[in-house]
Amino acid sequence: MKKLFSTNYSDNAFNIGIFVLRVVAGLSMAVGHGYGKLTNFSATASSQSANIYHLPGNIAAGLLVFAEFFCAIMIVLGLLTRFAAFALIVAMGTAFFVAHKGQLFAKGSEASAMFLVVFFLLLLVGPGKFSADKLIGK
Repeated sequence: MKKLFSTNYSDNAFNIGIFVLRVVAGLSMAVGHGYGKLTNFSATASSQSANIYHLPGNIAAGLLVFAEFFCAIMIVLGLLTRFAAFALIVAMGTAFFVAHKGQLFAKGSEASAMFLVVFFLLLLVGPGKFSADKLIGK
């Protein structure tokens, strides 16, 4: 009970927390959003979501799949985490502010807002100790 109310900071707890956050958010993005767009690429390219970027459908869909699937996998691994987080911030920021018009409680917009916040936090704090970035840094 004493530890529950402690204000002491633990490096291990922080690194485990960032690891869990990275893995859960990255897998949720990759499996729940990116994989479907990757496997149905032609449908993604012709969809309304690809038109948001004002680029040709295949290019916009490619960037979206790159962010939502490949960068999400990079987040899980902790590989080039800040770069991957930035790409996902752009994708989720566009989804939230353009597609959902910044309305937090509109149907379907909560997920993009939550992912936006999580990936912004990962951009700020980095991947933590349990990551490929940490291994590369040595």
